[in-house]
Amino acid sequence: MKLAEYLDKDLIISDLSARTKKEVLAELVSPLPGKFPGVDPVRVAQVLLDREMLGTTGIGDGIAIPHGKLDSLDQVMVIVGRSREGVDFASLDHKPATIFFTVLAPSSVVGLHLKILATISRLLKDNAFRQAFADAEGGDGLWRLLQSV
Repeated sequence: MKLAEYLDKDLIISDLSARTKKEVLAELVSPLPGKFPGVDPVRVAQVLLDREMLGTTGIGDGIAIPHGKLDSLDQVMVIVGRSREGVDFASLDHKPATIFFTVLAPSSVVGLHLKILATISRLLKDNAFRQAFADAEGGDGLWRLLQSV
């Protein structure tokens, strides 16, 4: 599976300004209306926040993979964000999250979103990739990096 198939350059935020989990989720979904006019970012952020209430998606090593399913979607989408400062995401290792991969899927999709989550998780286990992600110059640098994997 090529992660690049589910990425959109306009859904990469290279410098998140949010300082809390709730703000990060809202900022991550904020570009959606520009790409998908029928998608309500407030509703999407709430779905992600509801999922966080079940257990944190902050998996440690500076990584969070918020995800959720919505009836209103007709395709899987991945939103990528980076926080230079780091955000307390209630991560399992209690360290701030700096790398965010948000996976949104239609409610009807059964296995594809799990494959994408697994692909992202494997990718982010690679220390060299995480360092390249941190060092990438702006959105264009992140886009090029993500297209190469």
